[in-house]
This record gives sequence, C-alpha cells and structure tokens, in this order.
Amino acid sequence: MRYLTAALLLIALLAGVILSLYLLQPKAPADPLVPTVPARRWPWSRDDPTAVAAAATRLARLAASPTAAPSTTASAAPTASPIQPIEPTAIASSTATAASSPGSATPSPRPSFTPTLAPSPTPTVAATATRAPATRSVADGPSAWGLPASLRGRIGVGVPLKGIASFAWGDAAPGWYLNWTTQPSDGGLPRVAFARMIRLKGSDFSPPLEQVQAIAAANPASLWLIGNEPDVPWQDNATPEQYAATYGILYRAIKQADPAARIAIGGISQPTSLRLAYLERILAAYQKQYAAEMPVDVWNIHAFILREERNSWGVGIPPGMPVDKGTLYEIDHHADLPTFRDQIVAFRRWMAGRGQRDKPLIVTEYGILMPEDYGFPPELVSRFMVATFDYFLNARDETLGYAADGHRLVQAFCWYSVADTVYPTSNLFDVQTGAITPVGRAFQQYVRSLP
Repeated sequence: MRYLTAALLLIALLAGVILSLYLLQPKAPADPLVPTVPARRWPWSRDDPTAVAAAATRLARLAASPTAAPSTTASAAPTASPIQPIEPTAIASSTATAASSPGSATPSPRPSFTPTLAPSPTPTVAATATRAPATRSVADGPSAWGLPASLRGRIGVGVPLKGIASFAWGDAAPGWYLNWTTQPSDGGLPRVAFARMIRLKGSDFSPPLEQVQAIAAANPASLWLIGNEPDVPWQDNATPEQYAATYGILYRAIKQADPAARIAIGGISQPTSLRLAYLERILAAYQKQYAAEMPVDVWNIHAFILREERNSWGVGIPPGMPVDKGTLYEIDHHADLPTFRDQIVAFRRWMAGRGQRDKPLIVTEYGILMPEDYGFPPELVSRFMVATFDYFLNARDETLGYAADGHRLVQAFCWYSVADTVYPTSNLFDVQTGAITPVGRAFQQYVRSLP
C-alpha cells in the first residue's frame, strides 16, 4: 500500500510539472482582424442549363437602357423607429427565362416587381451609352469626403490582393483605392488617394488605438472608414450597441490626433429596410451611450443586391436583429439596374429624413459577386459597371442630393475588385498573370474618357 501511495504521488507530481510547462509556454497571437471573405452560398447549381439564357436576358436589358431613369414607383419610407419589426419581403424575379436547349423548360415570363425601397422623387440622370458627360461641381483637390473631387478622382477600386502598384494601370488609374487596412501595402501610385479602414470584430478593433492615432497624426486629412460590413456575421459582425460604442471611441481618438480627418461610418452591405433598421439601432445606441447625436462626417454604404435570410445564400441577417428574413432578392436582381438605383435613392431619402442630407455619401464596395457561369459573363459585368459609373457621376436630385456637390446623390464609389480569387467575376486584372481582363478593358476605356 505504501508503494502504491508513493507511485500515485509521483504520477501527480509529473502531471503537475507537465501542466506548468504547458501553461508557461508562449501563446500564439489571436487571429488578426483582416478582411474575411468566405464563399457565400449560391442559390443555383453551376450546371443549371438556364444560366446562359438568363445572362442573355440580363445583357439585353442592360443594352436596351444602360442609364435609364430610376423607377418612380413610390413606397413607404423606412420607419425611424429602431425597434419596429421588419417583415420579410419577397422579391419576384424581374426577367423571363428562355429555354436554353431542346428539352429544357418552356419559357414563361416572371412577374415584375416593385423594390422595397423605391425612390421618390426621381433623380435626373443624363442619358449616355458609353460614358458620363458629367461636369464638375466642386474644385479638383481635397473634398468634404476626403477624396479627390475630379471626375476620375471619384472612381475607386478595392485591392484585396497585392498592392495597387502591382497592376499595369497605364494612363487609366483610379482616383482612389482601399485595401481594408489602415496602410497601403506598397508605395501606392502618384495622385491616387488611399482610404484607411479600421477593422472590427464585435467590440474589438484593429489596429490598437495608439497605432490608429499615430497613423492619423502622420497622415492628416485622411478618409477613415470605421469597420467593414458590421451588419454581416462573417465580416465585422457587430451588434448595433457594440458598433456604436466602438465608433465613439475611435471617432474621438482620430479627431484628437487629426482634427482634419474625415470619418465615415462602416458600410452596411446593402441599404435595405432591414439594414436601415440596423442603422437606426446604431444611432439610438450611440445617443444612449454618449448622450449626443452620432457624429458622421461621411455616410458610407455598400451597394450589393443579395438575399437576406438566415442559413441561406446572400448576406444573412445583421447581428442583434431578431428576425429570420429581410428582403428576399432572387438571383436575377444581382445586376438589376433599377433595383441598384432604387437602393441608392432610398438611402439618400433615409439620410434626408434624419437631417443628414448635407453630408457626403460614398459607396465603398459594390460589383458582381455571382460566378460567371451563373449567367454573369464579362460583357454583362462590363455593361453593369459602365451603367453604374454613369449613374454615380450623373444622378442628381435637388431635394435629396448633396447641395455642395451640385446635388449629386453619391460623391465617390469603389468597384470590387481589382483582382480576387474568391469573387473573380468583376476582376479588372487576372490574379495569376496580371493580364487585364475584358472588364478591366472596359474600366480603362471609361476612365480614359474622363477629364
């Protein structure tokens, strides 16, 4: 018995030593807060025989009216109450699917739809087939939104991989870019501005506050984006209350280091009723936590068109929102210009209803995420890109637009993306070879046409 007790004590002693060594070893750092872009679920099989026909239908619609005025169908403005329940909105497909091969389903027209957030009144847009005949409304150089104000200067790109100088832009470089961090990954390009972004993860943020202030002090009058899609669980994933608290900390810290900094709210993925309710809760939470109205120098959104439903394809449900469904977009809406324009006008209406009309609005991410073989070939993507560029540079509204910029609805915008492996459909350059893509050639042609 005495030997057994001694053996047990020896075993316990050895276990304690092993545990101590484990606890004392250096711990791996936490996962860095970097852009995360997991593959979203797609609603179709890639072998669906209707994809080619759907692409042809979308392309024909874009070709017929690449810069048509937005629909004038009116709908109720989104409620200002942050606790108003959001009813799911089913959106019917807007195209007729034609038979693509013998034996496929008989084509039948699908019902037209009215977007949840339709504009009223209709902004004026100059009609053009290839490029915008836009005129300057503000002087070239620094602007109230922290980016160049020339026509070229308003066009931005997202650079998820490499640095912007890694690509052969020639004489068609964008006016600005972002890379989802606070610092350029290379030396940048001459006369191409950089937008700085602080990433969030719930209540945490990166880089640390001291580093943020050092960067702000060293780069005066920069544009700062506080977060990236906080409304998306696999992006910055913050509840409205978490976002409001973090925004207040960062806004004050940046302004202390650089009073000339321009600070933009993190872009929600798309301005639907559900996500406007999410923003309402952010504003209410900020007011409650700081006893003041939330200070926003520049309003910022993303302009995707994706389904809002738990455990489905699309962008899911914003953190903290007690619903399972929002706007139930279908695949055909992803490149639908009327829907796209309606969302932009709806957000300007939302701004005006909250006394924010005299603030700049920027769109810091949008493009085509769906795979090409879902019916989104390069020619369709190129037409969509050109039509949206025209819209952004021309759409004005004297009751909704930013008066200091000739009543334009949007002051700057950012195409996603230069080159990406996860969502390559909109790539301007090939990721592996660096060669320009058909969409990239359309981008170059458009930019070269601008003064």
